[in-house]
Amino acid sequence: MSQGRLSLVKKFRLSPEVAAELAEKSEKMNMSESEYLRFMISQKPTDYPEMRILLRELINEVNHIGTNINQIVHNNNSGLYSETDKEQLVAYMRKLNVEVNKVYEVISERQSGKM
Repeated sequence: MSQGRLSLVKKFRLSPEVAAELAEKSEKMNMSESEYLRFMISQKPTDYPEMRILLRELINEVNHIGTNINQIVHNNNSGLYSETDKEQLVAYMRKLNVEVNKVYEVISERQSGKM
């Protein structure tokens, strides 16, 4: 961002805790506090390529699990549903929950500044 375009000054208040967090996060990113705030305001998903990779993997996993669930439902509608199908369905749902939780944890870590 061109320094010539940065002519507007904004004043705002922060609690000591939030100010310390801002200082810590901006230092961790090797940015001034102003640069960090501008970055956080303008950030886009492309600023986090690892997040895009995780989301793509999650989408692929959900698609695979969805295909398996559809097969189980088809078997159920055909009268071919068995106890094994029920167990597989529960296992797929657990796997889906694990994958979603992984992405949630990464996003939570990103928001708390641990990454």
